[in-house]
Formats: sequence, structure tokens, C-alpha cells
Amino acid sequence: MTHPHNETPVNPLPPVVAALFLFIAGIELAFSLGARGIIGGPGAVGWRLAALQQYAFSGEILSWMWATGSWRFEHLIRFVTYPFVHATFTQALFAGAMLLALGKMVAEAMGGVAMLAVFVVSGIGGALAYGVLLNDPQPLFGAFPPVYGLIGAFTYLLWMRLGQLGAPQVRAFSLIGFLLFIQLLFGLLFGGGNDWVADLAAFATGFSLSILLVPGGWARLLAYLRRG
Repeated sequence: MTHPHNETPVNPLPPVVAALFLFIAGIELAFSLGARGIIGGPGAVGWRLAALQQYAFSGEILSWMWATGSWRFEHLIRFVTYPFVHATFTQALFAGAMLLALGKMVAEAMGGVAMLAVFVVSGIGGALAYGVLLNDPQPLFGAFPPVYGLIGAFTYLLWMRLGQLGAPQVRAFSLIGFLLFIQLLFGLLFGGGNDWVADLAAFATGFSLSILLVPGGWARLLAYLRRG
């Protein structure tokens, strides 16, 4: 038995969640210190802008690749790099905080590998929807789309739990409903872009992917298909 005095007061973060957060925080720290001239010399002032130009997702570039059939790695990599560059410190701070909270819950319930798969695939799904459904010259950047994918995974876990308890499963969607309402409100008050399309698509991707990644998910899906 573990003695109470030997237990840590804070549950440790799953390694994959800590690694993702530290990667985002490290990049943001470099941008912030460079902008203040603390590291990197005079050229460091433009690090953030250069990173956004090179690593943010662009719907226009996706359209160009589709039209020309030239699927260059330097552009395809944007599907997985855009969540790690942010326009401001505040954006990175909020995205990082949500990643820590939701990533921890999803990783503890589904495992670190599954959590990472949700993060990466949801980010790709959000970018793909943003590029295909919209004709927006504004690039997509920041970790919010894959974080919304984690919200989708958390929603599925809660949906399952409510079903086991016999409670109304629609309650599982209260978090995404609240967040989308806040996004709409801020958009009306202060103006906003179309990145909500990527967020919503990433949420749907994370929810759908969790059906397979949650422990026992394959067996439940096969049983459902056989019954059908």
C-alpha cells in the first residue's frame, strides 16, 4: 500500500501531453525572447512572422497543389506544423492550458498513443475542412483545432459514461455547445475569422476517431455492424 505522505499532491501529466505542451511553450518562448532582442540578434524579431509564413496552413496553397498536382512535402507538412505556431503569446497560453487539461483526461482514459493520434489526425481534419470548404486567404495557425479534437474525444468518453449511467447523453455535448457560443459571441463583438470551421471539423474528427481508439472500441464497432 502507498503511504499517504508519499503521494504527490498533483497527478503527474502523461508524458505525451507534457511533451506537446513543452514543444508549444518552447517555440513561444523563443519567439517572445527573440522579439525582445534577448536571443538571436536583430534577425530574431522576425522569427514569428517567418514561422507563420513557412509552417501555417494555407488554403490557397492547398488549392494550388490540387490544381497543379504538385504535392510538395514542404507544403504538406503544414497540416501537422500549424498547431505549433501562434500569432500571440496569449493565443499560445490559452491553447496550452486547454491542451494540458483535455490532453490529460483523454490520455488517462485512452492511452498516450491514442491521445496523440487524436491530436494529430484532428488537426489534419480541421485544416482539410478549412482548405476545402472555404476560399479564405487567411492562413490557419495555432493549436485550437487539435485541442477541439481532444474536446471531441472527451465528449465521446462522457457520452459513453452517461449512457452507462442511463443519463441523457445529449449532456455530453454541453461543452462544445458552450465553446461555440462563446466563439460566436466574441466574433459578433470583436470580429473574427473562419477558423471556427477548422475547430468544428476537428471536433467531429476527434469524436469519430475515439469510437475506434477508446479501449474496446473496435469490438463494439464490429458488434454493432454485425447487428446491423
